[in-house]
Amino acid sequence: MHIHFIIHEHFEAPGAYEIWGKSRGCSLSYTRVYQDDPLPQELESADMLIIMGGPQSPATTLKECPWFDAQAEMRLIGRAIEAGKTVIGVCLGSQLIGEALGAAFCHSPEKEIGKFPVRLTDAGKANPLFENFGGGLDVGHWHNDMPGLTAQAKVLAYSEGCPRQIVQYGERVYGFQCHMELTSEVVELLIEHSQNDLRRAGEFRFVETAEKLRSHDYREMNQVLFSFLDKLTAQRNA
Repeated sequence: MHIHFIIHEHFEAPGAYEIWGKSRGCSLSYTRVYQDDPLPQELESADMLIIMGGPQSPATTLKECPWFDAQAEMRLIGRAIEAGKTVIGVCLGSQLIGEALGAAFCHSPEKEIGKFPVRLTDAGKANPLFENFGGGLDVGHWHNDMPGLTAQAKVLAYSEGCPRQIVQYGERVYGFQCHMELTSEVVELLIEHSQNDLRRAGEFRFVETAEKLRSHDYREMNQVLFSFLDKLTAQRNA
């Protein structure tokens, strides 16, 4: 299986998604737009497209961020979905999936930076790919916005601060507003980038300090993500 990643910033690294791909013997390729890598013209060789996060939003213009072409990414995502690829969006990536399908992103009720519980909705509990979530799972968060919903979209998980943490847009298309891919190494990169937000942690209900972020063990949520990805690929290959 071949996985292609679109990475918007070095500090929004693929983390556990990359670890899973390598451990399962997948071939991996990358478009690092912050290094001015061009988006692929076609995805014929890719079985899975994973669009990572970033501080941008789908409304960010090329003038505001010259290396981020939201419209071009949305067109690529749309073509991947039409071609029957498995498509996963993380944070900004999830919002771009919604936008590509005609659903506008919006601001989340709360800024979330840290590790907080998400809980499955009835639709999430009914989805066998998420059976390892249990009653609730502490996962990573680093966002202000959340993905839009199409008429067919199913919200699978929510948190106290955000009602759209995991969204299923199609049989092989999922948006994760939460960051289940975080590792200690990726968290250090995000801390370095997010000093202004973290200094104001006391002003927000769901923003943790750098010290608190460093204290967490992220391995359990990584393992649950691996289980989801294993089931998703097995379903595709069935």
